[in-house]
Amino acid sequence: MSVICGAECFLAVGCLRWLWKRCTYVGADDSATWPPATADEFESVPHLCRIILAVYEEDLQRPKFPPVGGYRLNPSFVVKRVTYQQTLGRAPPHLIYLDHHRREIILAIRGLNLKKESDYKLLLNNRLGMQKFDGGYVHHGLLKSAIWLLNEESENLKKLWLENGSCYKMVFVGHSLGSGVAALMTVIVVNHRDRLGGIPRELVRCFALAPARCMSLNLAVKYADVIYSVVLQDDFLPRTATPLEDIFKSIFCLPCLIFLVCLRDTFIPEGRKLRDPRRLYAPGRIYHIVERKFCRCGRYPPEVRTAIPVDGRFEHIVLSSHATADHAIIWIHREAEKALNLLKEKEKSAETMTTAPKVQKFDRKQSIEKEHRDALERAVSLNIPHAVNTNENEDDENEPRESTSASSDSEDKSAAEKLASEHKDHGNIHEIRNNSTTKSGRTNWDDLVERLFERSDSGKLKARKDISIGET
Repeated sequence: MSVICGAECFLAVGCLRWLWKRCTYVGADDSATWPPATADEFESVPHLCRIILAVYEEDLQRPKFPPVGGYRLNPSFVVKRVTYQQTLGRAPPHLIYLDHHRREIILAIRGLNLKKESDYKLLLNNRLGMQKFDGGYVHHGLLKSAIWLLNEESENLKKLWLENGSCYKMVFVGHSLGSGVAALMTVIVVNHRDRLGGIPRELVRCFALAPARCMSLNLAVKYADVIYSVVLQDDFLPRTATPLEDIFKSIFCLPCLIFLVCLRDTFIPEGRKLRDPRRLYAPGRIYHIVERKFCRCGRYPPEVRTAIPVDGRFEHIVLSSHATADHAIIWIHREAEKALNLLKEKEKSAETMTTAPKVQKFDRKQSIEKEHRDALERAVSLNIPHAVNTNENEDDENEPRESTSASSDSEDKSAAEKLASEHKDHGNIHEIRNNSTTKSGRTNWDDLVERLFERSDSGKLKARKDISIGET
């Protein structure tokens, strides 16, 4: 009898401990050890939020969302707008914005529309481990949408970049549903930069706002030098690995679903999560905007923390009344603008001091490159499937590897040559490139993307036969 009572007490204590940890866990805990971001690297986020909001507008001359701060959209810079009627449900609405002041060519993609069935079909077109891609796994429906967008807009983007000079950046930005599409578009473009006029890797950027989990961990770390995710405090979407189908089946009881996901994920060991190559994550480098503190009411002056996390990459859902509100683009815009102003004020006050700032701009650039290299090495040390070893696949063994971004760039440049040498039946590299171009001169992105399917650990590429990427 005493043994049973002891077991019951032990179980009760364990449940109370778990309940205390879950109820006291706040969004700020995810990035508690991360270093703060600088104003230079975060400066584009409020402006890009403003452009995302423009996709939601019906009339750019009479915007429903008033400009916040100094971030105003110039309607004359809008090159093209695409609506639901034009995409036919294959992709979310988007616009192309040519910003001459910042020298950026921006493709902005809106988030989920709860009234559009096509958006639900896009999200639900996936199952665990369905789509292999570039040595990892990605969301199948979002990948198809990214390929369709490239087939439609790549010629416009290429023309704009060539006409405006090589100093312009190519920026892909999306919110929620659009963030996953933008991230996968970036991965494809980085691997086929010659199809956009030979744009350098360092001029390609992606900002995923309130990102959906769209790629496996090895890809999320590999492309952290070009893809940046922005998360506001307790946002539930970057944290839940629950299939989106289950989420939208329970859309009317979302708090109950979030609680059940919390309960389930608590009892899954961290190592098991990391060793599952099919598990999807938020892409790239993470910028976490923190504005609330534990056991304190109201919003505080926001701060931005940044890192390239490998283990513990937003794995725990936060039981918070703000978990859904923090997903809204309007709140991300407001808090990002406040956070940027605070960062600028701190740096300005540091410059007025007689002592030099603690972190110089050049040192910060080097530290970002080192963080990316360390994240890749961390992924290899944790035995994450398909993780890229920075000491492998060097083009020239006599030249030392100076940065991870340089290694990825050399890998991208030699991808086509590797394909040609390993698949002799396709002929030389020129024949392969010609086969992916239509008679009208337009790039066929379906053929190019097929060459990234089912990449094995040794770097071999195999064309996937059972999935037709061109189907809609």
